[in-house]
Order: sequence, then structure tokens, then C-alpha cells
Amino acid sequence: MEKSQTFKELIVWQKAHLFVLATYRITSSFPNSELFCLTSQFRRAGISIPANIAEGYKRMGRADKARFYNIAQTSLEECRYYLILSRDLKYISLNEFKDSNSLLEEVSRLLNSYAAKVASGK
Repeated sequence: MEKSQTFKELIVWQKAHLFVLATYRITSSFPNSELFCLTSQFRRAGISIPANIAEGYKRMGRADKARFYNIAQTSLEECRYYLILSRDLKYISLNEFKDSNSLLEEVSRLLNSYAAKVASGK
């Protein structure tokens, strides 16, 4: 079913990886008091997106693959909230929010499409 040789060739993984890099950039300026709270949670959830795409990529059965893509989707939604919270706490600018949210929306669309294809066996 997979035409790619490695998860790194998947556009959805590439975009999710870019989102993690953006997450690290924006959280690097968060207050030190957030290091073990919002910063850590945001980074962990962000990392979970491409990590679960990569892990699901090598799974053999459709249901097993779909489960990892669903975990990536739930981590993505967690990040969606952390972006809103970061904006509302004024830890990030409106432009940083818009840029990061736009990238997150792109990852969401790609991931939803990819997960649906895997689930349907196409």
C-alpha cells in the first residue's frame, strides 16, 4: 500500500516535523516558571505527532496503523489548545499564533486525509 520507502518521505510527517521545530522556537521564550508545565507539555504533545506518524508507518495491519495515526491526531488537538493558551497568556504574539496555527491546520488536514486512506485500505 505504501509507495514511500521511509516515513521521512511522507509530506504529513515532514509538515509535522516543521511544526515541532516551530514549537521549540516559540516555547524557548516562555517564562522559566513554565519550563515544567506548559513548555514541557507543549513540546511533548508536538513531538508526539510526527513520532506516532513514524511509528504507525511501520505497523503492519490497518487497524494498528490507524491507532497510531489517531494518537497523532489527539496530540495535534492538544497542541491546538496549547497554542490558544499561549496566545491568551501573551507568551506568543498574534503573528506567531497565526503562523503556528496555520501550519497546525495544514498538518491536521494532511493527517486526517492520510489516516482515512489507511483506514479504507487505499
